Amino acid sequence: MEGRRVAILGIIVEDSQSVDSLNAILHECNEWIIGRMGIPYRERGISIISIVMDAPGDVISGLSGKIGMLHGVSCKATYSKI
Repeated sequence: MEGRRVAILGIIVEDSQSVDSLNAILHECNEWIIGRMGIPYRERGISIISIVMDAPGDVISGLSGKIGMLHGVSCKATYSKI
């Protein structure tokens, strides 16, 4: 457990064409994902996803970076202090 951090990734998907790529990226890191919640906001045409992780910091930041590079997708990570 040493070197691991608990974090939440906040993801907003504005382009539904990127959903398959996003799911493939998340699947690559499924061993580190504790939970996932997705909320479709139909009135605005977006989806909001939160991913809770317990992983090494480089895994979390790498995943956030990969997701943020997808077209029409924004991602930010927030880390716990423990």
